[in-house]
Amino acid sequence: MSLLEIRDLKVCYGGIVALNGISFDVNESEIVTLIGANGAGKSTTLRSIMGLVPLTSGTIFYDGVKINGMETRKIVEMGLVLVPEGRRVFPNLTTLENLKIGGYLQDSKNEQKALEHVYELFPRLQERHWQLAGTLSGGDQQMLAVGRALMANPKVIMMDEPSLGLAPLVVKDIFSIIRKINEEGVTVLLIEQNANVALKTAHQGYVMETGNITNHGPGRELLENVDIRSAYLGKSK
Repeated sequence: MSLLEIRDLKVCYGGIVALNGISFDVNESEIVTLIGANGAGKSTTLRSIMGLVPLTSGTIFYDGVKINGMETRKIVEMGLVLVPEGRRVFPNLTTLENLKIGGYLQDSKNEQKALEHVYELFPRLQERHWQLAGTLSGGDQQMLAVGRALMANPKVIMMDEPSLGLAPLVVKDIFSIIRKINEEGVTVLLIEQNANVALKTAHQGYVMETGNITNHGPGRELLENVDIRSAYLGKSK
């Protein structure tokens, strides 16, 4: 069942076309990845879904409801959240304060339940609940950004470059958590320049080039595609 439906989405910045009428589906309980070079329109896609970028044309359906033009707050209330590129934690607030911001729409009981779940996934965040977020390592900040999004009890979590700037061992941990979140029933839409790990993780993948979707299919199938391997994995097979 399709939980998120993107239909003929077009976004322009001035005279520049960022998205050129793209369409794709995110099925419930799946991990879906968008891969492509810088400037392909991946981040614009996520920001458009969240209501942060105005659409030139097209339609976005979430759980059967058209969400074009909705306030971002309402979209979050419906269970759709974004982990932004660059983590965007509040550096002068503690780890716990950052998490509580993510749960601001929850009542106290649900907020506490969500916090316990986040601490179960990320024990280091509990250990460092007192520490200012700006002094955390890059990996811990990324975990905090994901944990903050989970505080909203989402049905769908969108992640923009979660491995950016992180060491390989930390990337492995992050993707292990992404799989675990998905196994718990949360649908994941993932943007990732590390196409190898993204396609190994995703049930479905879409390839974006200059605002267009040029290929799509099961993640493992795309991983074996000679052209995709040459363009995004630095080698062909």
